[in-house]
Parts: sequence; C-alpha cells; structure tokens
Amino acid sequence: MPPVEALTLHEAADRLGVHYMTVYRWVRTGRLPAHRSGVEWRVDAADVEQAGRRGREPRADVGARGRPRSRAAAGERLRSRMMAGDEAGAWAVIDESLASGTTPAEVYLEVVAPALEAVGAGWAAGEVSVAEEHRATAVTSRLLGRLGPQFARPGRKRGSVVIGAPSGDEHALPASLLGDVLRGAGFDVVDLGANTPPESFVESARGAARLVAVLIGVTNRGNDAAVQATTAALHDAAVGAPVLVGGGAVPDAADALRLGGDGWSGPHARSALAALEEISPRS
Repeated sequence: MPPVEALTLHEAADRLGVHYMTVYRWVRTGRLPAHRSGVEWRVDAADVEQAGRRGREPRADVGARGRPRSRAAAGERLRSRMMAGDEAGAWAVIDESLASGTTPAEVYLEVVAPALEAVGAGWAAGEVSVAEEHRATAVTSRLLGRLGPQFARPGRKRGSVVIGAPSGDEHALPASLLGDVLRGAGFDVVDLGANTPPESFVESARGAARLVAVLIGVTNRGNDAAVQATTAALHDAAVGAPVLVGGGAVPDAADALRLGGDGWSGPHARSALAALEEISPRS
C-alpha cells in the first residue's frame, strides 16, 4: 500500500481553499477525522479530498436571497437574541454556525449582517423600539469583538483601506464588520468609526501605507452636506487613491457620484469587498 499522506491543518485549509479555523472546527466536531502528531493535529489527504468533494456538491437548501436556509434561519435567531440583549444566546448562534463549517467571513456576511439589516429595517418601520435597537447594537459590538481576531492574516498585505462614517453619522458597526472582512481578505484597515470629520479622513489617508481606497459608509439619509464635505476634502488633499461612497443610504452609483465619490462601494460589506477586489485584484 502507498504511504498515507498526512497534512497539517494549515496545509489542509490551503488545499480546500478555506480558513484554517474552518478546518479546525471540522476536526473539533468530527466532520474531518484527525490524529495527533506531537502537539499538532494531522489529517489524511484522502479525508481532505473527500471533504472537498462534499463541499463542491450543489446545495439544495438555498433560500430566496441565495443564502443557505440554515444560515438564513441562523440570522433570524440571531436577530431575536440581539434584540433581547441576550449575548450568550447570540453567541451560541454564532458558535453553532462556526462549528457547522461556516467561515468567519460567511458568518459576518450571511448571518450577522442580515440580522443587523433586519433590526435596522424594523426600527425604520416603527416595528423595533429604540431600546431593542440599542440592545441589539450593544450585543453585536461584543460579538464582533470576539470574532474579530479570527480575521488576522499573516503575510504581505494588499495595501491599506481607510473606512469610516462621516460627521453626523453615528453608526460604527457597519464599518467594524466591513473592516474585519477586509482584513480577512488581506488588506490593512484603518477604521475611523462613526462621526468622523473630513480632517480625520484626510490625515488617515495621507498616513496610510500603499493606500488602495477610502470608503465612506453612509447610513443616514439627509446627511449629504457632511458626505460632500468629506469627499471634497479628500480630493483637495490629492490622497492618491479612489474615494468610494456606499452604505445603506446610498442607493446606486449615480448617488455616490452626486455625493462626490469616485465610485460606489455598494450597500453592504459584500459589495464593498467586491469593489475593492476590482481595484486591487489578488495577485
């Protein structure tokens, strides 16, 4: 018999094209057989190939927006726990998703982000109280604090991205979520948070190494003057990279251009990542 090829978890993750933590969770939950070799886990190459074939099989459990129904359901459960202020229950939803093989980026984009959007839409429609919205925000902030370190990525970076919300926009969570997703994609991220004056955008953009883009996230309608002041300041400073405007309050590319942007980063984290992939494709 030919010798069995044993792989480290990092080698298995590279072959499967998934995050190292995904392979670790598969081992932890028994989805991928493994054995100890000293202090390291090892997996047989044949088992890795089988796991890869399973991952390439078409999914039958896809919901209306293209998300697997299990993730859509997880987003609904998470929204409920967030609005109740139940951090332990919310983390249990996250942990269950991770244990099932969902990557941290998928958790952000397909579980956490839809839950946040649902809370925001409910608040705008008068169906979610101010107290519920505040409880959900506080719980989400703590969840992102626990998940964020899993996006750390060694090696050479693809360049820097400055992100933030303009003056008068008090929502920091969208930028925090996007920042982690971009770090996982290999970018250095300067997250300025909410209510950022134009001068801070300019200073951060000038100080960023290998600046790829500046992303201005807009969640408040009627804040055009602050957005336009920020885009104008960045252009006047000639920061040397495109200024993208996006977020839930910027419906399309024409609106982004009207606000002074060089382009539109779309309404959410997934579209912003796609916009950056076009500017700075992987080598």
